[in-house]
Amino acid sequence: MGSRWGINRTVGQIYALLFVSEDPLNAEQIAETLRYSRSNVSMGLKELQAWKLVRLKHFPGDRREYFTTPDDLWEIVRTLVEERKRREIDPTLSKLRELQLSGEVEGDEYARARLAELSALIELTTGWYEDVKHLDTARLVQLLTLGAAVQDLLGKAAKVLPLTGAGRRRTPSAREAGGGRADD
Repeated sequence: MGSRWGINRTVGQIYALLFVSEDPLNAEQIAETLRYSRSNVSMGLKELQAWKLVRLKHFPGDRREYFTTPDDLWEIVRTLVEERKRREIDPTLSKLRELQLSGEVEGDEYARARLAELSALIELTTGWYEDVKHLDTARLVQLLTLGAAVQDLLGKAAKVLPLTGAGRRRTPSAREAGGGRADD
C-alpha cells in the first residue's frame, strides 16, 4: 500500500510493522524481523520521522531508541494529509500562482483560463481542508459519513437559496474564468 502512496517498499514495510506491533520496536528488532540491513532500517526510520509518522520512545536504563506509531488512526490520517499538502499541493499552487503572475502564458487565453480554473479548484479544496482540519474526530467522522444526505440537503437548499452569492465560494469554468480570478 505504501508504494502506491509514494513511499518506497522498505519504508512501507517498516511502518506496517510498527503499526501492527503492540509494543515499540528498536531498529535492531525491525531489521531482524523484516530481514533488512540496519542501514536500510535507519534510513527508513529517518524518512518516517520526516513525515512525522513515527514517535520516538526511550525506556529507563536502555540507551536504544524505540519507535511506535500514534495509537489514534485519525491522527495518522491527519498527519499524512497535512504532509502531502505541504509537500505536493502547496508547491503546486505556488508554481501556478507564479506562472499566472509571470505573464509566460500571455496571449494564450485558453491556457490562462485553464490555469486560472486549476488554481481556483486547488484553492477551493485547500480552503475546505483548512475549514475541516481542526474538527474533532467525532465531528469529522460525522461529516465524512453524511454522503448522500449532503446531496439531498443541497438539493433542497437550492430550491430556497441561490447557489452563488456573497460569502459563497465558486469555482468558474474555463470559459467563465477568462484568465481572471474566481470571485469569492
